[in-house]
Amino acid sequence: MLEKAANILESFSPSGGSYRLSELSERTGLPKPTVHRLAADLVRLGWLERSGPQYRLGAKLFELGSLVPHRLDLRETALPFLQDLFEATRETVHLGVREGLEVVYLERIHGHEALQLPSRIGGSLPLTCTGVGKALLAFSGPELTDDVLSRPLPSLTPYSITDPARLRMALEKIQVSGLAYEEQEAALGVSCIAAPVFAGGTTVAALSVAVPRSRFSPAQIAPAVRTAALGLSRVLRGTARG
Repeated sequence: MLEKAANILESFSPSGGSYRLSELSERTGLPKPTVHRLAADLVRLGWLERSGPQYRLGAKLFELGSLVPHRLDLRETALPFLQDLFEATRETVHLGVREGLEVVYLERIHGHEALQLPSRIGGSLPLTCTGVGKALLAFSGPELTDDVLSRPLPSLTPYSITDPARLRMALEKIQVSGLAYEEQEAALGVSCIAAPVFAGGTTVAALSVAVPRSRFSPAQIAPAVRTAALGLSRVLRGTARG
């Protein structure tokens, strides 16, 4: 029963949309009476919210997710560096970690111009379509890279890299420069620069700045991104030793 309830929760899309019982039944493959019974229990627990015939994820899930210890600690440690990066660029700043073959966003600070981005706190996107994801992938070992390249590469826009050879070359460049560039691969009209964050020699996160393509200036943004990532890595390294 717990697995069936998890299937219902996991059937919701990253966009946070609402679904009717019939849609949840179709998305999970569970009988409608089963979905009805479990959805009622999930609403009572606060894991789902109901508005008329529509169900959506509940606020309780966000509260629980924010309490995951290592992510909470990482986010709190990173926040001053993210704020500094925002002050230096006045653009949208992200912090993300790897979860399987996806990047999960722990924090996002909005720039003054509202960008139409698919990223959201607690949401996930493919590693290969985002600056943060590519920075994480480039420094997570050859086994992960080979695994990713052996699968069909997802596409969020016409600019997403779907050719394995081209992606491998891009990852090699990231390993040399320490910076990941993403140009309209996650959202049209938006470019991004990201850098990995290390703790004890292991890649634990990545941070980025997303900018409207019309004013994308790598020479101005890259040093700020690199400085923030190095500063956070230095603090995390000191914490690990302590």
